[in-house]
Amino acid sequence: MADYDAIIVGSGPNGLAAGITLARQGWRVLLLEAKATIGGGMRTAELTLPGFQHDICSAIHPLGMGSPFFMSLPLADYGLRWIQPDLPLAHPFDDGTAVSAATAVSVHQSLDETAAQLGKDGAIYRRLFAPLVSDWQKIAREFLGPLRPPRHPLAMAKFGLRALWPTTTFAKTLFHTERARALFAGLAAHAIMPLEWPLTAAFGLMLGTLAHRVGWSLPQGGSQSIANALAAFFTDLGGEIVTNQAVKSLADLPPARAVLLDVTPRQLLAMAGDNLPPGYRRQLQRYQYGPGVFKVDWALREPIPWRAEACRRAGTVHLGPTLADMALSERLVWQGKIAERPYVIVTQQSLFDESRAPAGQHTGWAYCHVPHGSTQDLTAVIEAQIERFAPGFGDTILARHTMNTQDFQRYNPNYIGGDINGGVQNWRQLFTRPAPRWSPYTTPLANIFLCSSATPPGGGVHGMCGYHAAQAVLARSQTKTAVPR
Repeated sequence: MADYDAIIVGSGPNGLAAGITLARQGWRVLLLEAKATIGGGMRTAELTLPGFQHDICSAIHPLGMGSPFFMSLPLADYGLRWIQPDLPLAHPFDDGTAVSAATAVSVHQSLDETAAQLGKDGAIYRRLFAPLVSDWQKIAREFLGPLRPPRHPLAMAKFGLRALWPTTTFAKTLFHTERARALFAGLAAHAIMPLEWPLTAAFGLMLGTLAHRVGWSLPQGGSQSIANALAAFFTDLGGEIVTNQAVKSLADLPPARAVLLDVTPRQLLAMAGDNLPPGYRRQLQRYQYGPGVFKVDWALREPIPWRAEACRRAGTVHLGPTLADMALSERLVWQGKIAERPYVIVTQQSLFDESRAPAGQHTGWAYCHVPHGSTQDLTAVIEAQIERFAPGFGDTILARHTMNTQDFQRYNPNYIGGDINGGVQNWRQLFTRPAPRWSPYTTPLANIFLCSSATPPGGGVHGMCGYHAAQAVLARSQTKTAVPR
């Protein structure tokens, strides 16, 4: 191999983001990917039948249009097209109705439309989210990165003081009705943590704010489109990508000013061998991975026959009708158990993107949280939960494809035990992942950096971990670069 300024291992959103950030500064960058195709968690494939395009991992991207880094890139010039569903989110109830978070075509209109469904909690909901929606750009730059003194203390105070709460306490204290409590809990349960834990309210606040500020968008053609656009821009900047190139040891890499690893602590320990100091090794060994997911993809002869009309217009549907139901589901997962009726996330991209399925037919995508490393087949459990709110769903299924936690880890080694967030995002690991350091992207090895979701701000397709890791590289090399705006 020729000499490079930087070598990046892994082509997920963060590896590509790191490569782009460095290449924009004139660095010569090589990106290595172990698989035949790029993308990490952003891949799309025919998993069931010919012509049915399924997102293997990520599907709906609230942070796709809400990421300060992504918004600084000309990805539309490289073919990326965002699609906004009629409704970002719907949450059905057993009586056949649903609360939905309306699309953010007009932010104030969106809040009003949602609040109107919440009765006496409507005004509370509006007062909660209006300032967060207004301040999102400031909040994003603070929350989506390492822990630092805030540059926008007032905006962060509005967000942070509420974000510290456990979801169960927050929802019961703030809202009077079960509908509002359930809607918020469905947002917060994306944290994959017990809803009684502190900081889980932060996930509900962030995802609700994004629904009203930028919507919950999906990329035309599938999540692979995001990876393809990032890669095309990266190579136009002079970056090089080599696929089918697995890296088992740091010794396998040629010399470079910096090596950025889109891997989690377990892989770093294996790749670095005995080169890491004992204290740092112990910190990485204590790093905590969380529960996994079990996912089903369906080829469908027709759309899912939801009873609630709002669900037929939503890109995402949360199944778990009450706060108590979802709190039980998430709590049991951490006890190594699975609820009889688990919290399920369903997406239906083909309702809004005709490229996902043959004419007149559709795709479905759903998962639930399961204990770390679980191999239990939950196909019947998930389908029963959907059937509960969409009678006749089983009759629409043409074919299905399933992935348990071990399938996810084989697909992407970063998904240890099926953990799609690259590690628990609790109070101990939210800003100090993977170890307490002033710059969590650095390691004790001078030219080795981490740029994966095991660094702040954690999981999600936003590229901010890679961006901040590259900033750490540039700071160490005394090169200054502007923050994307």
